[in-house]
Amino acid sequence: MSLLEKYVSQTEFSSYEDFCANFKINVPENFNFAYDIIDEYAKTEPSRMALVWCDDKGNERFFTFADLKYWSDKTANFFASQGIKKGDKVMFILRRRYEFYFCALALAKIGAVYIPATFQLTAKDIAYRNNAANIKMIVAYNQRDIIEHVEGAMEQSPTLEKLVLVDGRREGWLNFEEEVAKASEKWERPTGENDTQNDDLMIIYFTSGTTSLPKMAAHTFTYPLGHIVTAKYWQRVEDGGLHLTVADSGWAKFGWGKIYGQWICGAVQFVYDMDKFVPKTLLEKMEKYRLTTFCAPPTVYRFLLQEDLKNYDLTSIKHCSTAGEPLNPEVYERFYRETGIRIFDGFGQSETTVLVANFEWFETRPGSMGKPNPAYDIDIVDEEGNSCPAGVEGELVIKCDSGRPVGLFNGYYGDEEANAKAWRHNMYHTGDVVYKDEDGYYWFVGRNDDVIKASGYRISPFEVESALIEHPAVVECAVTGAPDSIRGIVVKATVVLAKGCEPSDELKKELQEHVKKVTAPYKYPRIIEFVEELPKTISGKIRRAQIRKEDQEKYRG
Repeated sequence: MSLLEKYVSQTEFSSYEDFCANFKINVPENFNFAYDIIDEYAKTEPSRMALVWCDDKGNERFFTFADLKYWSDKTANFFASQGIKKGDKVMFILRRRYEFYFCALALAKIGAVYIPATFQLTAKDIAYRNNAANIKMIVAYNQRDIIEHVEGAMEQSPTLEKLVLVDGRREGWLNFEEEVAKASEKWERPTGENDTQNDDLMIIYFTSGTTSLPKMAAHTFTYPLGHIVTAKYWQRVEDGGLHLTVADSGWAKFGWGKIYGQWICGAVQFVYDMDKFVPKTLLEKMEKYRLTTFCAPPTVYRFLLQEDLKNYDLTSIKHCSTAGEPLNPEVYERFYRETGIRIFDGFGQSETTVLVANFEWFETRPGSMGKPNPAYDIDIVDEEGNSCPAGVEGELVIKCDSGRPVGLFNGYYGDEEANAKAWRHNMYHTGDVVYKDEDGYYWFVGRNDDVIKASGYRISPFEVESALIEHPAVVECAVTGAPDSIRGIVVKATVVLAKGCEPSDELKKELQEHVKKVTAPYKYPRIIEFVEELPKTISGKIRRAQIRKEDQEKYRG
């Protein structure tokens, strides 16, 4: 029996209907990913490859599951020697370093809570997180701006006791390599009250709010099991196949694609620690290492399509997927034309695992999110909580009448106001507006705050953005509502142009006419602004709220 078979009712299904009717996650008592997956592989198949890592400096490392057990046991002993115990909070700022895995597994073994963070955080961001979560230790990569920002937050962070530096030495910091080397390789799983329970907190994601300070989405020790659907049935990872998800360790997408579900399913993680995203270099890595499966945000696909894909041998790739933002149909069609590979869109949040996705049993419809993950009881409801019929927009919710499903977060840590807003009528409200068609496919409209109401119409920003992306001059765009003295609100497009294209009034008119032809005439952007780049959160989400705020002054000033 494979490890995967131990945790699901069955592994293969003949249809989506069969999947919905018969898929079930088996949750054992006291599940702990580090012991029950990593250490179990190390026991039964110690030489099995787990991780292939490389960076832009030519470094390359390979790790088996026996290696991961060895290093995570030593790291657990190091953390314990520094006073880290069950329930303590430790923040990682480790980019895509392989040490991240040692640390995450070590804290799981201790029962401490790890908090991933991006290297793009400022001192103010770090201080906010330190105080919101009562962080006791920070483990950071030796990068000048990371170090300066961590040290800049120290004075405002009374709970922070220890700093640990990976790949370098600095006064006031413990050297990770030296300390772990000294630590014992013998680690025993704690017993009794010191052992982890399924409902204990394992990880906290700071969600990057577009309109407010980040909230803390808290997940328990059963969270990795929820990612079985993410990896096996959406990303289609293969036992022994090499999988790459493009994500920094600071984000929930890392948990989605670079650690939990993939290893439960027996895949090998490929980690490319890039200094900067360069499409050409990424394509070279994909070709060199012969990837089996690939997952990246739509933005990455858009920039890959700026290269000549025919120059790269991508024939080893059997499946591509995307999430993080809606996939525009034009990106889907172009990638398929140039590679012969379809991109399988998926949707979820930091608070969940994959909720809606394009699975193997039905045809993909470009622009559609797909169909619901049967591990959740998903619905679309109106403002009163009533189910919406096909074709009617509503909010995507998860019903919890039978309890909290595996993969759904435990709530916003320390934020009762946010929890009260998100949990109503025994449902988790995602805040995302969608609709389903007559065939059960789900279609994304926008966040509650992003839907445009202009001249009596409700306009989906995603629909207009998808139309604009079809035009060869457009690489990225954000569609918002802008104030207008006559109409109240009009549709505005903020556009990033493709290489070789120059802004002009003629191009604006061309884009407007294009949208009129592709969508309804009333949806065309009356205002088009060309920019070098779009404002984004540090997780890469477009900050439409910032654009709207700036437009309030610009068009009313």
